Amino acid sequence: MPGLNGKVLVLNQSYEPVSICSAKKAIILLYLTKAELIAKRDGKIVRSVKEVFPHPSVIRLSRFLKMPFKKIELSRKNILKRDGFRCQYCGHKGTDLTVDHVIPKSRGGTDNWENLVAACHKCNNRKGNRTPEEANMTLLNKPRKPHHILFIKQYMGKIEENWKPFLFME
Repeated sequence: MPGLNGKVLVLNQSYEPVSICSAKKAIILLYLTKAELIAKRDGKIVRSVKEVFPHPSVIRLSRFLKMPFKKIELSRKNILKRDGFRCQYCGHKGTDLTVDHVIPKSRGGTDNWENLVAACHKCNNRKGNRTPEEANMTLLNKPRKPHHILFIKQYMGKIEENWKPFLFME
C-alpha cells in the first residue's frame, strides 16, 4: 500500500493532540468509525476496490481516551531536544553540547528539568562551579519541564499547516 506510511495527527475527542500514527492506521480508525476526519491532504486520495477515501492529515477519536500524564524521561538527549540543540548561555547551535547544572550539584543543585540546560563546552567551562549570576552569564531561556506536544513537534520536524492549530502554533 504505497502512500499509507504518511504521518497523521491523532486528536482526543477534546481536540488535544494524543499521538501520531500512519495513514493506514488512521484510515482503519475512520472506516471503523472510531475516529472522524478533521483535515485531509489536498489532492490525495486512497482507493480500495469499492471505495475512495480522502488521505487523512488530522483525525479526532470518536470516544474520549483517558490519557495518563505523559511523562517525558529526564535524559541528556531530551534536555538537548528541549533546548533545540542550542547552548543556553551563548546560543551556539550544534551536536557537541554538554548538559550543565544551573545550580551546581556541589551547591545543592539537583538533576531535574528546572536545573539542567544544554551548554557548549566553552560556556560550561567558563561557568565552572558557579551559578550563572556569579559567572556573570545569563540564560537565554528559563529551563522548565517540557510538554509532550513539544516532542510531537520535534519528532515531526516539518509541521504540516493543518496541524498548527492543534499544536498551538498559530
